[in-house]
Amino acid sequence: MTYPVYLDNAATTPVDPRVLEAMLPHLGRRRGNPSSLHASGAAAREAVEEAREQVAELIGASPEEILFTSGGTESDNLAVLGLARAASPEQRHAVVSRVEHAAVRESAQRLESEGFEVTRVGVDADGIVNPAEFANALRPETALAAVVWANNEVGTVEPIEELAEICAERGVALHADAVQAAGRLSLDVGKVPVSTLALSGHKLYGPQGVGALYVREGVSLEPLLFGGGQERGLRSGTENVAGTVGLGAAARLAREELEERVRHEKGLRDRILAGVAEIPGVRVNGHLDRRLSNNAHLTVEGVEAEGLVLFLDALGFEIGSGSACASGGHKASPVLLAMGGDEREAFSTVRVTVGKDNTAEEVEGFLEAFSMATARLREMSPLYTRAEG
Repeated sequence: MTYPVYLDNAATTPVDPRVLEAMLPHLGRRRGNPSSLHASGAAAREAVEEAREQVAELIGASPEEILFTSGGTESDNLAVLGLARAASPEQRHAVVSRVEHAAVRESAQRLESEGFEVTRVGVDADGIVNPAEFANALRPETALAAVVWANNEVGTVEPIEELAEICAERGVALHADAVQAAGRLSLDVGKVPVSTLALSGHKLYGPQGVGALYVREGVSLEPLLFGGGQERGLRSGTENVAGTVGLGAAARLAREELEERVRHEKGLRDRILAGVAEIPGVRVNGHLDRRLSNNAHLTVEGVEAEGLVLFLDALGFEIGSGSACASGGHKASPVLLAMGGDEREAFSTVRVTVGKDNTAEEVEGFLEAFSMATARLREMSPLYTRAEG
């Protein structure tokens, strides 16, 4: 077993060597601008369009419905703000779930500053949106709704198919953040009538700094960036050719290897869940069945998450504390609070996310280290000692 063992794949995944190989020519001498008319420009443009086709195939879309962005955050921002600002003046209402990624949550707050009313729909203790409550929140003046396809923290998979059908019946645009879902769930926008859908390269064993937004044909968006008119005028700026090629290659591999990856990850994840179940005071967060194949989100009683992450890091195992996108603020996770969690316990949660390259040996080593680290940290905690005594 080689250290460190990386078990934080929900934060970012390592670049697949096959993806890097596809990118390298566009990082070296072949460096044309896709908008240029000469041969190098044409080669770059062809590479971007091939990547567009590969991303479209991953989710069952048409290539013309794919826009390239700088990542999941920009895709979420463009969808939420773009849908709202393109709506009619009478539509000044939005619906979002309380378990959205910060990119959607903060976009909703921006809409409120612009005079929109935002209804936030709650979830049950497993983090699942109730379709009936969601339907009741929609109004004739609702411009859009946004629900994450699979939660980035606890891994719960939402009933997007049902929610999308409700929105379609009401004529409301639905945005789905599928950043964590892509490559782990079968996504088909031909069967699930979402209006927009966000993807990110670095969650798919592709490069950081590139993402995509699916925009269903006929759906109107207001752009956030203005300039040269790239990406059908919805996302101006010279394309990140190497990154886009990497995203395309990663999307192709994710589609081709989906079943194999999910089966492998699920086996490792289930071993982790079984192993931590033998440790008193460790609780799994999120739905036990409707969850991503790689996600084990744990509350460890009597242990501060930061200390546990650093202790395990010293032992050679890298895991996450909650969500990497929100861990810098030292605030209780809004997702756990929405699920009815205790604010104090929210600081005792860690996220262990396996990937396609992790092994059974690594998982067994992690479980041994996790058990030892938990015991040691509890021994040093006067609060936990008094509670036990």
